[in-house]
Amino acid sequence: MAILDQGVGWGIILGFGAFFAVLMTLLTMAQKRYLQEYQTSEMFMTAHRSVKTGLVASAVVSSWTWAATLLQSSSVAYKYGVSGPFWYASGATIQVLLFAILAIELKRKAPNAHTFLEIIYVRYGKGTHIVFLFFGLATNVIVTAMLLLGGSAVVNALTGVNIIASCFLLPLGVLIYTLFGGLKATFLTDYVHTSVIYIIILSFLFTVYGSSETIGSPQKMYDLLVDVSNRPCDKEKFEIDYPNIAKYPTYGICSVTENEQGSFVTMASLQGLIFGIINIVGNFGTVFVDNAYWQRAIAARPSSTVKAYLIGGLSWFSIPFTLATTMGIAGVALVGAGKLAPLTDDEVSAGLVLPYAATALLGKSGAFAVLILVFMAVTSAASAELIAVSSIYTYDIYRAYIHSGALGRQVIRQSHISVFCFGILMGGLATILNYIKIDLGYMYLLMGIISSPAVIPVAYTITWSKQTAPAAISAALIGVVCGITAWLVTAKSLYQEITIKSTGENYPMLAGNLVSLITSGIIATVVSLFKPDNFDFEVTRTKLEILTDDEVNVNAIHEDPMEKDPVRLRAAFKFAVTSSVVLTIILVLIWPLPMYFSNYVFTKPFFTFWVAISMIWAICATICATIYPVFESRRSIMNVISGISKDLTGQKLTRAEETSNIQTLEEKM
Repeated sequence: MAILDQGVGWGIILGFGAFFAVLMTLLTMAQKRYLQEYQTSEMFMTAHRSVKTGLVASAVVSSWTWAATLLQSSSVAYKYGVSGPFWYASGATIQVLLFAILAIELKRKAPNAHTFLEIIYVRYGKGTHIVFLFFGLATNVIVTAMLLLGGSAVVNALTGVNIIASCFLLPLGVLIYTLFGGLKATFLTDYVHTSVIYIIILSFLFTVYGSSETIGSPQKMYDLLVDVSNRPCDKEKFEIDYPNIAKYPTYGICSVTENEQGSFVTMASLQGLIFGIINIVGNFGTVFVDNAYWQRAIAARPSSTVKAYLIGGLSWFSIPFTLATTMGIAGVALVGAGKLAPLTDDEVSAGLVLPYAATALLGKSGAFAVLILVFMAVTSAASAELIAVSSIYTYDIYRAYIHSGALGRQVIRQSHISVFCFGILMGGLATILNYIKIDLGYMYLLMGIISSPAVIPVAYTITWSKQTAPAAISAALIGVVCGITAWLVTAKSLYQEITIKSTGENYPMLAGNLVSLITSGIIATVVSLFKPDNFDFEVTRTKLEILTDDEVNVNAIHEDPMEKDPVRLRAAFKFAVTSSVVLTIILVLIWPLPMYFSNYVFTKPFFTFWVAISMIWAICATICATIYPVFESRRSIMNVISGISKDLTGQKLTRAEETSNIQTLEEKM
């Protein structure tokens, strides 16, 4: 039974979609009028490569905050306890941190690129380019499918709006403002959406651990989780000990069989660790092979690139970690207290722990907050995927194979067409997956099998001069074949059948993900060393060029020569390597593994400390992703406000003010 009226669902999907479409269109017009920011093809696809640290970091957070970030993280918390949120957060943060290395290498070795596939084309030629074109688009399709599957499931569960209608209408507003504003519009909406997401997460945090009558404190949460951990999983005994909860179809919730002492408050969770490994492997593909992250690196100033990805990655960590440590385990506690009916396996896999827990805690206001939260995550990440696919089509299909000399209006026209077409395709694909009963959880575990075989070859393309075209091609193709084979064979061996249920289990997914990534990495390395190349990256520096638009004069863009200083870029590269590697080791080895192998079960004071860490991290991340971008672009914001004020009062901008606006173009928000 839906918690909210259908009218609320339609209002969010259509009303908020229309609001953001109008708002971003007006902001695009304001930037053109007051900051001389014209919509050239370069502006549409790269934001003139001048976006500053705070806004790039906020965009990284937004584009990496999928429906799965909110829903799947809460689901694994419900299934495995506190280890689930940690492994979700750490297992998907390290890729963004390590991507800082590729981002600064992009600035050093291919500063004029529009997509990562352009670099592959220039370095290896058409054959390799076509192979990786498949992997790039497949990654975008998988990510988009997860966004819409998770979003439509939540909208349907909370409001009763038809799932198919949701799949087609959720991207509608995104499609409109992306058509008008291009990449810069996605940055602006990313910022707004990220701000709203953090506000809602903090409100949940303080409700659960501060004002909730059922929970209200970390100590009470701990007591409820320990009580559930002590419950037997034998149905007959459970029905005797807990007759009120046993009336539910799944008869309640009990200890986690493969956790230390069956506890929800321990990192010693075998299935949590397995999920963490799958998460780490799978998310390498959806960062390194997703053009959305390359575009953010392309759009960033060279001096901002490394800092933006490190700040963005560490800020993003707080979203799944804090939200799931709050709402995911709250779902367990609420079931244990008899305030929430136990969820079925299908409901957990569909990502419904978060909305059901929020509704149990806050009633309709909780359901409404989750609806807004998921809408923001789906639409902001979808906008990144739309412009990513558009740039691939424009530069790697249209300009590469159809009209190589296309410039200006032709490029923008093709970009608009591709945005519209992929927006429609998004809805159709999600509809098909819904009909064949493939949900968010299944797609999340599957994604690495398909995308991770391209990870090592893509990383080598920009970092290692010895990789050859045959090595890159064979690594990707053999890797995906071996990964799919390992996945299906493991499912058949363990469960004696190949079905959606058997192939969606942890062990087959683990086998497929690991084989895909490791096989590909070994082949790319060995084949290259057998007959190494000696590629000169000066080719990618000079052969890739910024497009010139004949209909707009873009000479107003001022570049600081220091931004391209080789010495500074080399120093940034060294900093990226050191910082990202050290943080990765901390997040996946030094922090979690001693807690796993020691079989430590949290005490009440340590659990309170754990919750406090999540609170502090979320507050710091909110400052970095929402306040810092505004502070950094304060001068440009004031110029726009001043210009609007003068227009409303009938005054004209002075010559000095127009000059000031042009000079601060690089600080635009």
